[in-house]
This record gives sequence, C-alpha cells and structure tokens, in this order.
Amino acid sequence: MLLWALLVIFVPISEQADWLTLLAPSSVFEGDSIVLMCKGKDDWKIKTMTYYKDRRELFFFKVVSAFHIPSAALSDSGEYYCTATGRTIISWTETSKRVNIDVHELFPSPVLMASSFQPTEGSPVTLTCKTQLPLQKADVQLQFSFFRDGRTLGSGWSHSPEFQIPTMRTEDSGYYWCEAVTMTHVVRKRSQTSQIHVQRVPVSNVRLEAWAAEGQVIEGRKLVLLCSVAKGTGNITFSWHKEATGACLGKMTQPSLSAKLEIPALKESDAGKYHCRADNGHGPIQSKVVHILVRLLVSRPILTLRVPGVQPVVGGVLELHCKALRGSPPILYQFYHEDITLGNVSAPSGGGASFNLSLTTEHSGNYSCEADNGLGAQRSEAVAFFIPGPDGYRGDLVTVMVLGGLFGVLGITGVALLYYCWPHRSSERSFVINPLRAASSRNPQEPTPSSPLPATEEQQSEYVNVGSIDVDVIYSQVWSIQQPEVSANIRRTLENEDSQVIYSAVKEK
Repeated sequence: MLLWALLVIFVPISEQADWLTLLAPSSVFEGDSIVLMCKGKDDWKIKTMTYYKDRRELFFFKVVSAFHIPSAALSDSGEYYCTATGRTIISWTETSKRVNIDVHELFPSPVLMASSFQPTEGSPVTLTCKTQLPLQKADVQLQFSFFRDGRTLGSGWSHSPEFQIPTMRTEDSGYYWCEAVTMTHVVRKRSQTSQIHVQRVPVSNVRLEAWAAEGQVIEGRKLVLLCSVAKGTGNITFSWHKEATGACLGKMTQPSLSAKLEIPALKESDAGKYHCRADNGHGPIQSKVVHILVRLLVSRPILTLRVPGVQPVVGGVLELHCKALRGSPPILYQFYHEDITLGNVSAPSGGGASFNLSLTTEHSGNYSCEADNGLGAQRSEAVAFFIPGPDGYRGDLVTVMVLGGLFGVLGITGVALLYYCWPHRSSERSFVINPLRAASSRNPQEPTPSSPLPATEEQQSEYVNVGSIDVDVIYSQVWSIQQPEVSANIRRTLENEDSQVIYSAVKEK
C-alpha cells in the first residue's frame, strides 16, 4: 500500500487529464474586455504561469494570475493557451488546451454618402455617415464627426449621422470623410475619403429695369436701377453704366441674383441710355440698353397779352399767350381773368399756347395763366390790362398831352409813358406795351426797338408781365398816337416829327 501511494505522488501532473484549464470567452466584440484565467486543480502547486496567443508569449507571471485585455480589437482574435510550472519535489510543466477567441466587429467602417458629389454652387448638400450596429449591441451609442481636407466641420462630435451644408460655395470643394466612435471613444472608425466638386453656373439673361415711384421718371425724385440675372451661382459682381459717358456708376458684389442702384434725386442730365453687367468669374455679361427719359417739371410760365393796333378797343381781339420755358410735354395751359377760368389749351409738343378773347368793357383787370404737365402746376404772375371807354381815350390823358406839349414831342411821349405805366404797378408786377424782347426769342423779321414800325405791318400792342425777369429797370416802347381832343398845333407837331420809337426807363421800386 505504501509503495502504491508513493507511485501516485511521483506521477507527473502533465499526464493527468485536464489538470490545467484556460478559462476565456469564445466570442467578444470590439471594445469588450477579455479576461484570460489559467486555472489548475491545485493552484497552490503552481509556481509560475505563462499566457500565449498563437504560440507567442503574451505575459509571464510568478504567481497565479489572470491576464486582461481591457479593450478587444479585431487583431486580438486567435488561439490562446497557458502553461504552469509546479512546486513539488520534481519540476513539472502543464499546458492547457487551446481556446479560440473571435473578436467581432462592433460596427463596420462608416461609408460617407452625399446628396450630391457634384453640387451646383448655392445648392444645399447633406452628408451622411452610414454604419450599422449588431443586434446584440443595439444599445451602444455612437457619435459622428465630419471632415474636409483635415478640418472638422461644424461643432465636432454629434449623435446625428447627418451633417447639413445649406449653401455650397466653390471654396467648399475638397476631400471629405467622416468618423464614428463609441461614447467611451474606445472604438473609432473612419470612412474612406470622397471628393466633392462644386459646380459654378455662369450668369445668363442679364436684365436692367428702372423703378420709379408712381411709374414715372421725374426730376428731383428717386430712381432705382435693378440689375438681375436668370441664372448664376456664387458671388456675382453687378455694375451699372451710362453709355454717353462710359463711366461706371456703381459696383456691388453679393451672393444673390439681383442688386439695385439708387439715384436719390434725378436731374435732367441723368436722362440717357443705361446698361448693367454681371460677372461671377466666367466673364461679364451685359444687359440690353434701357433708355431713361427724365420728365421735367414745368417752370413758372410767362403770360403775354397782344391786341391789334395801337391800343385795345371794345370788340377787338385780345390774344393771351402763355409759355413755360421748361417742362416735359404735353403741357395744359389754363387762362384766367381775375381768377375766373377763361379756358384751356393743350400744347402736345411743349412750347406755348394762345387763347383769344373778344373784348368788352368788362375785360379790364388782371390776367394770369397756369401751366401743368401732370407733374405739378405753375402759375404766372398777373398782367394788368385796361380797356379805354367808348370815346377812345381816358379823360386824364388830355392833361398829359397838354403838359407834354410844353416840352415838345419827347416830353409828350415821356410823360405819357410815365402816366400809362405807373398806375399798374400798385398791386401787381409791371406790364409794358410792346416790351423789349430777349434776343433769343426775337423773330429776325420783327423790327428792333430802335427801328420804326414798317408801314406795311399792322401796328400791334403787347402787354406782358416781366416780373419774372430780375431787373430794376423796365423799358417800354411807345408808338406815336393821335387823340381827337388835342389841339391842331399839337397834332401838327406830332405829324411833323419822325415816327420813331422812344424808350423811357422806369425805375422799379
């Protein structure tokens, strides 16, 4: 019996079945922790312990100890076993059975997807980082991040697998990828790189429009020149030009299909032909020419009264001529006698207009006219007009002529002029008979103020308000006249003198 016991004691442990066992999980996922435990039937007999993977030593322990892999990787898959040496009288080594451990992928490398890899500039693009967790790990949370040319897009890691780029620019072209990672950042994977090329669309159908309040381009008011394109992406540079000068009126660059230029207060010189240009890097494209016609406000008109002969008579014709020297046609002229409307005449092409009136004794008084081209009316200054009585002259005129006889022909004419013009300056600006006209408006066939009226022409008197002309002296032209009550001597004196024009200067107060 004793011999048999000694034989049992000295039997090598290696010959005893399954004396050393390696405890290990057969299947794990990336990121999981792996614990390898080499277990003997009597651990107190074990002196050293060594762990192996694919016949390569992983770690050597001088005590019984487990081996830890804190975060499994796909590369940790393989064949594992362990060995142990004994503490008995004789040295021995025991080896465990081999165990295969498979480390499964927690999720595959993501794939970067884009709504378009050749988007049009200005359009949106959605990037998607696509991957899939196994059912056993459905509760694992992932985070995603997107990159372009090595730079992080957006704010970094996000729980959403999508990333929106609302407006693509040409500078957004480049190489993109995405990454997915677990919350612990133990497992992190990156997609392959994909190129996105942003396509720029050249501008086309450039158009220039003029916008004005109430639809009319009027001097002094604002005009908006709108330059637009039907197509075109990215930053577009708009510019406005006037063809007459070729100068650039303004330039603007912005990522939109239109831009506007404002002219705050139009002038007459702003009329002309305009065009605009648009360019987004493919060369400027020009719009069609737009002609801008600036409508001018009417100026204060000048009223001129004309009667045939030397002086107005009852039954004769009074011509009222009203003219605005400035203003866009058509112009409507209204004629007034003491603020009572006499009638109106239209001047479709501009210039002046006339209105004829058959004279009665009631037509003495103040006359005025108004010019209106739809942009605002302007009223002339009043012109005073007198109709003599049925005897053909005013009673006080005899006194004037008698006094004038004391001074000769020149005295008669001067005194008569002062008498005739002075009373009409009290309430209104002065009028004159046959006034000196501006050289620019004189008919070359008309007699000059220094020349006598030709005998072949009918004598005519004019009454005109010259208050709009800023002068201190008013010149009047008076023709020699005959009065029945004047003595024969005076009449003979007048007839013997040359019929020449005499000017008298009346100082305006």
